[in-house]
Amino acid sequence: MRILGVDPGIGRTGWGIIDIENSKLKIVNCGCIETRAGTKVENRLLTISLEIESLIKEYKPDVLSIEELFFSTNAKTAFIVGQARGVVLLLAAKNKLEVSIYTPLQVKMALTGYGRADKNQIAQMVKVILKLEKIPKIDDTSDALAVAITHAFSAKLKNLNIRN
Repeated sequence: MRILGVDPGIGRTGWGIIDIENSKLKIVNCGCIETRAGTKVENRLLTISLEIESLIKEYKPDVLSIEELFFSTNAKTAFIVGQARGVVLLLAAKNKLEVSIYTPLQVKMALTGYGRADKNQIAQMVKVILKLEKIPKIDDTSDALAVAITHAFSAKLKNLNIRN
């Protein structure tokens, strides 16, 4: 199974593609789509859309795994991030991809077993699980890989439950 993990954002949208082969996780590629502050929102969303669609066409994932929108105080930021997330979800539907959505708590628990893990702890676990030489430079990329790993673990559990 090939999983495209996405950490949506308007300034930065992290992405990571992993494969599950014989119960082992393997990184295929990862990166971050960046848009410039000061650019019209619709143009930033277009950039995100074009880049994600290109990734879907090139890597042909089976599923898109995305983080649930979470915000505590800044509603304006949440609305803009929600728009970026909506673009990604629309592309998943357009390309007939299964979608799995995970909360930040689910991601933290899946990778570390601790619901209050910080970004560095998550990034360290991404490095260990995927056997990377170093942590991806940009947090958004690590977060996207973490969401993909969360789905891989979740899918593995579902398969175990189906067999039993």
